[in-house]
Amino acid sequence: MSRILVAGKNGQVGFELQRRLARLGQVMAAGRDEMDLADPDSIRRTVRETAPDLIVNAAAYTAVDQAESEPELARAINGVAPGILAEEAKRAGAALIHYSTDYVFDGTKAAPYTEDDEPRPINAYGRTKLAGERAIQAVDAPHLILRASWIYGARGKNFLLTIMRLAQERETLSIVDDQLGAPTWSRALAAASGSILEHLGYGQPAFREACAEKRGIYNLTAAGQTSWHGFAAAILAHAASAQPDESAFALARVPVLKAITTEQYPTPAQRPRNSVLSNAKVQSAFGLVMPDWKSSLADCMSSERR
Repeated sequence: MSRILVAGKNGQVGFELQRRLARLGQVMAAGRDEMDLADPDSIRRTVRETAPDLIVNAAAYTAVDQAESEPELARAINGVAPGILAEEAKRAGAALIHYSTDYVFDGTKAAPYTEDDEPRPINAYGRTKLAGERAIQAVDAPHLILRASWIYGARGKNFLLTIMRLAQERETLSIVDDQLGAPTWSRALAAASGSILEHLGYGQPAFREACAEKRGIYNLTAAGQTSWHGFAAAILAHAASAQPDESAFALARVPVLKAITTEQYPTPAQRPRNSVLSNAKVQSAFGLVMPDWKSSLADCMSSERR
């Protein structure tokens, strides 16, 4: 049976990947205790002990604001570790899937970003994630780099859970309305990743060659776009209509939602004003059509029962 090493087992995407990829092979999931991405020796040891034929790296340093004060730790995890994983994949004759981010762009483009647009990150997190992409490309093992955006789900730390918490604590929520992106459900991202692997014939003898032929960067986000304010409004609307005895996301009282500008909500790290990504390349390469962010949000919030 094929062996899949999933890094970041306790994260939003890593958790969903374990469930989705289990139908494709034997999943060996590693968290920080099993494989510390800040420690090159830990990475090499874990990969060599597990001997996977596919490495899926869903682990990252994702604290965008904190990365401004911890750039070296962020670079070790986001910038250096992916290159080491690529080296180990090449050494083992394995393939690598790695998740990157919309924050590699500066947000000044007036249209959705494509994979051909020049990255210009404006914060430490984006710079370290871009370094990770380039480290993988320099090794040139069979790889897919999947750029996602605004990831959320029913577990971990994310915008959906933050809004639900604040909605129970406050009567008014002030949310930025001039940053655009595509909220992407972690489960939809994992499902799409599994579909890509199936399209490439994972588990078949020609998989590695197929992955090598298709190697490169692909945007992989929900379809459509909104602002953080629009995302919050949709969350609150679903929560207001949910039944308290059925849904984990039901709210008895919905706070007033106020739109503010980026300047009115200063943060240590700059955010791109536009981080919408075009999915045209992944659709052309793999026949994959991502669901709209609104339908994914509805599915996510209705899937969590009390």
